[in-house]
Amino acid sequence: MSDRRQTKILTLLFCAVYMVSYITRINYGAIVSEIENSTNISKSMLSMAPTGSFITYGAGQIISGICGDRFSPKKLITCGLAATVLMNVLMPLCRNPYQMAAVWCVNGFAQAFLWPPMVRMMAVMLSEDGYKRASVKVSQSSTVGMIIIYLVSPLIISLAGWRSVFVFSAACGAVMIVIWSMFARDVDPVVKIPPISGGGAEPDKDKGVKGSGFGVFFTPIMISIMFSIILMGMMRDGVTTWMPTYIAETYDLSSIVSILTGVVLPVFAVICYQAASAVYRKTPDNPLMCAALFFAAGTVAALILFVTTGRSAALSVIFAALLTGCMHGVNLMLIAMVPPFFKSSGNVSTVSGVLNSCTYIGSALFTYGISILSVHIGWRLTLVSWIAICAAGSVLCLVCVKLWKKMRVKSGEIG
Repeated sequence: MSDRRQTKILTLLFCAVYMVSYITRINYGAIVSEIENSTNISKSMLSMAPTGSFITYGAGQIISGICGDRFSPKKLITCGLAATVLMNVLMPLCRNPYQMAAVWCVNGFAQAFLWPPMVRMMAVMLSEDGYKRASVKVSQSSTVGMIIIYLVSPLIISLAGWRSVFVFSAACGAVMIVIWSMFARDVDPVVKIPPISGGGAEPDKDKGVKGSGFGVFFTPIMISIMFSIILMGMMRDGVTTWMPTYIAETYDLSSIVSILTGVVLPVFAVICYQAASAVYRKTPDNPLMCAALFFAAGTVAALILFVTTGRSAALSVIFAALLTGCMHGVNLMLIAMVPPFFKSSGNVSTVSGVLNSCTYIGSALFTYGISILSVHIGWRLTLVSWIAICAAGSVLCLVCVKLWKKMRVKSGEIG
């Protein structure tokens, strides 16, 4: 088998895992408006499950990141998939929001054991260019999972009710476990696998940002990056979770129709992933500049959404989708492109886990926050907070641009 073919097979396998992770994780948010209508449980009570899930997912990212550098990534991912399948099976059996929250918190922790080990596998197995290409494709695969859930959920709900959505998701996860176990290569925790040819070098010989343990996170640049990621998480997951509800309440649409509007979200995410990749190639080795640009674009989208809200459901869907798409672009830069710079110190999975945990600090804060704000001050004023958050993220990333370059000059990577 040629190296190029092997790279494509590995990338396809990683894409499949990440796609299924979204099918088994965002399904609750996709159908929360239907759950609200069917059970008459309040938004604030229903928000406990995704909020708790984001907290456990974020905390689990740190544990998963550390484990991913020290134990078998393949086995960690297998365990994560198995646990998330079980939680999706248990979800239809829940009879109150507290049980839902408990199950979904465990699901969030299980899901945390997928991304950091996967990043380590990609960083070790693939060349530098191969990693960048694979990261974009794997990130885009999440949008396929979103499209599947937002398209299939209304059909399943109309045929068998909202609980069957979780059964469908569990089935997808079970199939993925079989495929992963059959075809995934493992990465030894001690002896690193040489990267597939195409410009790569041995991981321990690669240049990269120096640093060991958690000390690297207490530098001004990393603290700024982590705060930027928190802001991104607030917008990406907060808006994604409550966008169908916002559309349903603002334009008096049924929950099934509002769920279908969610299909637009991954379409714009794909576009923004491609745009972010193209921009990044023109700002080599400085993902902060690219992130700043996409935060700025998100600010404009949020502003237009605020101005046009209540006038056209189509316009609101489009600009909400553009806003979340821009956040996916920021996510690609800060979550996928930053960790490989720490490959020489053996901290790829740890850095990936800690940074990704910051995403879900923001997600937890604003998933619950939006439900509270929309009830007490209305959707229109809630949109103002979206504008402010995106603008703050853009400014923070711009501040980081020079700090990032100085850090890389100091490490000897660039002159």
